Amino acid sequence: MSSNLSHLLGRKTSNKNLFEELGIAASENGTPQAADLERLREEFLVGKSTVYGTVSFYDFLKPENQGKKVYVCNGSACMIAGTQVELQSKIEKQFAASEIGEMCCLGRCHENSAFHMGGNNYSGNDIHSLDEIKKGNYSTAEKYKVGSLGNPIITAEYGSITEYYKIFNACIQKSPVELLSELKDSGLRGRGGAGFSMAFKLDSCRNAESDSKFIVCNADEGDPGAYSDRYIMENRPHALLMGMMIAGYITGADHGVVYIRGEYPESVGIISDCIEELRREKLIGENINGSGFNFEFKVIKAQGAYICGEETALLSSIEGQRPEVRIRPPYPTQQGLFNKPTAVNNVETLANLPFIFDKGGKAYAAIGTAKSTGTKLISLDGYFNFPGIYEVDMGTPLATVINDLGGGFRKPIKAMHIGGPLGGLVPVSKINELTVDFDSFAKEGFLLGHASIVCLPEEYPLIKYIEHLFKFTAHESCGKCFPCRLGSTRGAEMIEKAVNENYKMEKKLLDDLLETMEIGSLCALGGGLPLPIKNAMKYFEDELAFYFKKH
Repeated sequence: MSSNLSHLLGRKTSNKNLFEELGIAASENGTPQAADLERLREEFLVGKSTVYGTVSFYDFLKPENQGKKVYVCNGSACMIAGTQVELQSKIEKQFAASEIGEMCCLGRCHENSAFHMGGNNYSGNDIHSLDEIKKGNYSTAEKYKVGSLGNPIITAEYGSITEYYKIFNACIQKSPVELLSELKDSGLRGRGGAGFSMAFKLDSCRNAESDSKFIVCNADEGDPGAYSDRYIMENRPHALLMGMMIAGYITGADHGVVYIRGEYPESVGIISDCIEELRREKLIGENINGSGFNFEFKVIKAQGAYICGEETALLSSIEGQRPEVRIRPPYPTQQGLFNKPTAVNNVETLANLPFIFDKGGKAYAAIGTAKSTGTKLISLDGYFNFPGIYEVDMGTPLATVINDLGGGFRKPIKAMHIGGPLGGLVPVSKINELTVDFDSFAKEGFLLGHASIVCLPEEYPLIKYIEHLFKFTAHESCGKCFPCRLGSTRGAEMIEKAVNENYKMEKKLLDDLLETMEIGSLCALGGGLPLPIKNAMKYFEDELAFYFKKH
């Protein structure tokens, strides 16, 4: 990552940036044309290699995307559900092969059969209305259950904007130091996977000297099986936006950037509309309610790259650079977006702030456990009798979530992949030993992450799922570090050879590969992939023994 390039690309701040302009240029044909690239290169004063390096990385910008009219979801949940082969067949009857692309997880994991067409997402029985969709006469029939157990914080209704934003108006009457103390009392930890202290992150950003700072919402929830961030953006959008505004006041940031996955077009529209609503209510802009606090929002639509869920790759993406992971230090709170101090938090983390500053940090800390305070949203896939989004107090038994909220499994399941592709692969035998909190999962050798649950039915070959994880990582790697870039590719080749040829893997060779990725990778993509594979090898040794050499 070039520091000079970040400064250069930040000349126009976030109001107009190269990445967004590339997306606009690609909107008509699926990829920017040569003339567009040259025009933008000259406007932003960057080299051809910079522009081409960016365009060639993203699924929805690269030249191979030209002419695509419909996209089939290839995420883990839809793949394991087995719905996509029939879906693809139906789509191929009405579209040429060159017009059909792929998207990785549309957040329709609760009913599968997911596809994207004409700027909208569809799933479930929507495919039976393909003719009407093509004519523009059909809206998705998607629905999923939403529930809670314990203390509803995010799933609770928040009423009118006028009433709800009294929380924000009260915050800007207090000092940032006072608010930060309240946040520390809450014990809020990041809900994006790492579980890092939010108060520590905001304090670090607040203490950084700069004429401009950013609050960035990482809404690039790319974990297949997770759709809790999508739920918040489409059903509780003002909880997120107010959370960003409060975070901005605490840190002294005057800009908020919401970076939303391109696979969530409805979320992009709803958040954009809500920001305009705030503008009409004069809740954003300059000198908000005479407080001296200025804050503006910018919505950025991502272009299909899982690695942008990593905060430093996300910042490079917003700038218009190839989204490669940055080496730390410096940390984003010191040198982030356009080299300005930046606090990056995920959707669910930010959406907790209104409750904390309404009820108090200690009231929030009283919910959950001592080390994992508050609540957690959980996404249940289509293998549950009651799939949907559920909010539970941290520390709730996993068995309660599965049996009481999810209604149990609709068919025999042998394992659950919890927390996305980099989360732990949990055998059903461990259900009664886990509670929904960071420490319980870590103690048992798993990862809570987004708390999404993708189920593997008994008949699904685990070796095929491991192959899928390696291929997913190989496709999504930014390429910055070789343990991830090469390790994922060699792992995929090794598994593929074991599945399709009379080849037996050497267990030590695979162990060494996983260790290299785990220790040597710059970020959690390459570093996290070994976890579910190690879990599989530990708990399903008998099923996988056929593919390994016997000693």
